[in-house]
Amino acid sequence: MYQRILVVCTGNICRSPIAELLLRDTLIKSGKNPDVRSAGVAALVDHPAEETAVGLMQARGLDLTPHRAQQATIPLCRWAELILVMEGHHREALGDIDPTVRGKTFLLGHWQKNEVPDPYKRSPEVWEQALHLIDEGVAAWAKRL
Repeated sequence: MYQRILVVCTGNICRSPIAELLLRDTLIKSGKNPDVRSAGVAALVDHPAEETAVGLMQARGLDLTPHRAQQATIPLCRWAELILVMEGHHREALGDIDPTVRGKTFLLGHWQKNEVPDPYKRSPEVWEQALHLIDEGVAAWAKRL
């Protein structure tokens, strides 16, 4: 079981905070206690999670309001034992930040062979689709962790 998991997207205000929260919650409910964090390859540093993301998590009884965006850095990437990204270009960006992380970086949708498109400033339908893909990815990884 990986104890230190990093979830990465672009701005760290939409997809990765949701996935961080859902993965942590899922693993804790299954009796595991990993340290799950999130970051962005172009983070809006110190910004809170986007209000739609907060609302979607509130609807599930989860609180995303404490979240503040952070940049993916070499120390943070090296801290992680497993890194889950939303899209292939995030994997490439992390490899540019720190080439040593390439072997431990996978798509959140690895097992479904899909990416999670960015819902930022998009319609509620796009947000729901992104959340559905995040749910699938979290469930698939949780089974394997």
